Amino acid sequence: MTWLSKPTLETAAVYRARVRGCLLGGAIGDALGYPVEFDSLDRIRAVHGERGVTGFVPGAYGALGLVSDDTQMTLFTVEALIQAHARERMRGIGGAWSHMLLQAYERWLETQSKPGPEQGGTPAGGLIDEPWLYSRRAPGNACLSGVAQKYHPDPMLKLDGTPGRVNPDSKGCGTVMRSAPFGLINSADGAFAMAARGAQITHGHPTGYYAAGALAAIVAYVVEGDSPEGAVLRTLRLLARHPGHEETTAALEGALDLAAQGRPTAEKLQSLGAGWVAEQALAMGVYCALVELDVKEALLLSVNHSGDSDSTGSICGNLLGAVHGDVGLPHEWVERVEGRRTIAALADDLAAERLHER
Repeated sequence: MTWLSKPTLETAAVYRARVRGCLLGGAIGDALGYPVEFDSLDRIRAVHGERGVTGFVPGAYGALGLVSDDTQMTLFTVEALIQAHARERMRGIGGAWSHMLLQAYERWLETQSKPGPEQGGTPAGGLIDEPWLYSRRAPGNACLSGVAQKYHPDPMLKLDGTPGRVNPDSKGCGTVMRSAPFGLINSADGAFAMAARGAQITHGHPTGYYAAGALAAIVAYVVEGDSPEGAVLRTLRLLARHPGHEETTAALEGALDLAAQGRPTAEKLQSLGAGWVAEQALAMGVYCALVELDVKEALLLSVNHSGDSDSTGSICGNLLGAVHGDVGLPHEWVERVEGRRTIAALADDLAAERLHER
């Protein structure tokens, strides 16, 4: 697999900030959207005012800033990528990444079905020892059932539009909402391929796995210095090489076209879908990252709609964080998002692994 080459010293600090920004931004978008995930836009406005959600609102037990399964699975993806990259760097063995990704998702599955480490038990090391990750936050059925099947794709699996082995008809957004990390440590081509193959651990529909690959590629292009629009355009060219790309391509083209149509609104955003399926969640998150808004307003736009608000918010946050770095995210939200210290530390570990600073 083609990992990113080590950046120059001049760009290393920018890279670290982009990695932190991508993961923290995704968590912020997730936390903004999670309490209203199943609410209609009318309901959101009735409860929170005409502007809808304008910051963190109370979730379970009145808590603010809670993240969902989107951030949980994203972090376990990061943990697997750190381990896989280190294994290849130190031992020259790079073919086991998909198995390590499955193992990471199995650890996530354990957090959804077993008592947390505060109940006793022997620490195992890593995210599995984090009590806050044991909260069950509406995980997707395909993610749960898919991981339970213990399938890890061949690292050289052809991406030819053939339905995958697991949940072959499923294209839920559970593929795309966890796939940004692939773009933080790979070239765009490599990120696309790894994310699309890794998505097939749980979802076999071609649109589900291509949407995951597309988000990873967009992130990779942004990390390289492309604008969000440029990154999307280059990703469309990458998608065009793969049979069965049409739904994902149409969704991204719709986001680009809509972003060019002037002042963004929730109603315009909803014309792209509700976000429950992968290509719609991708298009909605991308649209919000493309429109001419500051980071705060773009994140709020991404969650104020009738649909899967935490997933669209997470995707938008991943992209905006990768563009602007952690210093470009609203400080008050960074400070209050659940798991902030763990997320920042894991981001630093991922950046350090790529930079070979361990």
